[in-house]
Amino acid sequence: MSINIESHQNEKRIFKPAKEFSRKARIGSMAQYQAMYDESIQRPDKFWAREAADLTWNTKWLKVLEWNPPFARWFVGGKLNISENCLDRHLQGPRRNKAAIIWEGEPGEKRTLTYQQLHREVCRFANVLKRQKLRKGDRVIIYMPMIPEAAIAMLACARIGLTHSVVFGGFSADSIRDRIADCGAVAVITADGGYRRGSIVPLKKNVDDALQGGTSTVKRVVVFRRTGQDIHIEEGRDVWWHREMEYVDAQCPPVPLDSEHPLFILYTSGSTGKPKGILHTTAGYLLGAYITCKYVFDLRDEDVYWCTADVGWVTGHSYVVYGPLAMGATTLMYEGAPNSPDNGRFWKIIEDYAVTILYTAPTAIRAFIKWGDEWPKKYDLSSLRLLGTVGEPINPEAWMWFHTVIGGGRCPIVDTWWQTETGGHMITPLPGATPTTPGTATRPFFGVDAAVVDDDGNEVPPNVGGKLVIRRPWPSMLRSIWGDKARYKKTYWSEVAGCYFAGDGAVRDKQGNFWIIGRIDDVLNVAGHRLGTAEVESALVSHEAVAEAAVVGRPDELKGQAVVCFVTVKQGVAATKELAAALKKHVRSAIGPVATPDDIRFAEALPKTRSGKIMRRLLKEIAGGQTVTGDTTTLEDFSILAKLGASPDE
Repeated sequence: MSINIESHQNEKRIFKPAKEFSRKARIGSMAQYQAMYDESIQRPDKFWAREAADLTWNTKWLKVLEWNPPFARWFVGGKLNISENCLDRHLQGPRRNKAAIIWEGEPGEKRTLTYQQLHREVCRFANVLKRQKLRKGDRVIIYMPMIPEAAIAMLACARIGLTHSVVFGGFSADSIRDRIADCGAVAVITADGGYRRGSIVPLKKNVDDALQGGTSTVKRVVVFRRTGQDIHIEEGRDVWWHREMEYVDAQCPPVPLDSEHPLFILYTSGSTGKPKGILHTTAGYLLGAYITCKYVFDLRDEDVYWCTADVGWVTGHSYVVYGPLAMGATTLMYEGAPNSPDNGRFWKIIEDYAVTILYTAPTAIRAFIKWGDEWPKKYDLSSLRLLGTVGEPINPEAWMWFHTVIGGGRCPIVDTWWQTETGGHMITPLPGATPTTPGTATRPFFGVDAAVVDDDGNEVPPNVGGKLVIRRPWPSMLRSIWGDKARYKKTYWSEVAGCYFAGDGAVRDKQGNFWIIGRIDDVLNVAGHRLGTAEVESALVSHEAVAEAAVVGRPDELKGQAVVCFVTVKQGVAATKELAAALKKHVRSAIGPVATPDDIRFAEALPKTRSGKIMRRLLKEIAGGQTVTGDTTTLEDFSILAKLGASPDE
């Protein structure tokens, strides 16, 4: 499979780090990056031991890595506590009175918790959990809105050795029930409700529905009062957070935990509709989150850092809570939607808090583009010094808009590739060192031996597409699928012998940069030509009328697969037959005749998960005229599906 990336590689599209940024950065040149990267690959024990020394250990490890493919144990024999690393170690100096979490609720409430205050709340809530007779190793579901108490609950669990499983607050009762059953959770931490676009999300009711029938393993539900609406309290099972906090003190020593103690289980959708419980453990995961915050975000004490992800996703785990707090940073949390009460909410938050680092998703960026430049231009964004993207490949046009309109042309962009399974960044620029080109995630992070291979596992030449694999273990890697080691081995380690297969396709150019082209099964076979859907999507979005696009294939007797494009146009643009014809011509011109779309279907919105990823599986079924099947619990807006059936050119 080939992909036309050379068009993006002219001199005008290469952005070198500003000298002033590089001078202050921890890694300020490609020579420094290369030396550290070479050491991380050639002498990994030495490299990781030095980096791990930054953390606070109760007992030092005996061995850096024990590798019995595909099962890894990192920092064998070592003991530490993540809560202690995120809180206690910052209390001995000036950080004790520094803002740890700045929070804004969707209705407008504002709170700031210093490290000392956050430590106190975490200790008190850990004592609440102990009072409920929860013990080290128990599994606990956290189903909360984006409020500080979500982070407090996570850190309290980690403090006493409970294994948490955070369920995104938009998920249904069925999703909660499935996750409780899979991990055998004994408690749920939730809230009466949360706010989303001015409405109340009925979190407690969803928990009640999930626990109906009396067969659940859950013995206790702790409820935080967020919205104040009436809810059902089940006597003997449910307790109020605020009342339980009255009975405990603020002293709770962190429990030293084995480096491989299970920290959390996070469920991801499987292709079969059965979610996979991704297991992450303690020391390696913390180190991965910490070191990427240190080098990729170049986090500083003076930064106000905002990752817009929900804590229900791995991005929220690594880059809202654990990584930034382990660094002693100030992390901002916002509860609601980016367009509540209007399309300027994100930019107002950046102005109000003088945010310096913004880490968000390409899906959000494309929505911002659709809403129009006038919204960010209303606000002062001059405090920003670094931008980042996460969740899926970012098309070059969205990259350039982010760079010019939001970053003012001065902010480096770190386009990060990683997954729930990897725990932290795997391929990413380093902002003070890496020349960036829109559309490429650039180089592997330290210790990441990435390659692009063919179906036989042979590395392919530059500019040839293939499977993206990782050829050696890394500290923050998943350890297994909860309760199913065989599925872990089959899913991640059987496709390419001896390698972790990410499920993504990629191209590596002659300069050594990786271009992620999306899921490997998102490659179309059109009349014998293999065509990356991401390339067609990028061509569509480069048209001035298009805000967002998703491309899928449908069966075609003549060509094998036909190219079907679902397109959302920018505000004020009419979705006409003439525009559909123009878009077909535009794609043909940009890529070639083989990529010419067979169908253009205009849509008000695309079906997305609540984390913002386009659900292409559903679009494939719609394009093929099939009934939508499988797991749709992660879908944000079900009404979108009903509007997508009609052909566009009609």
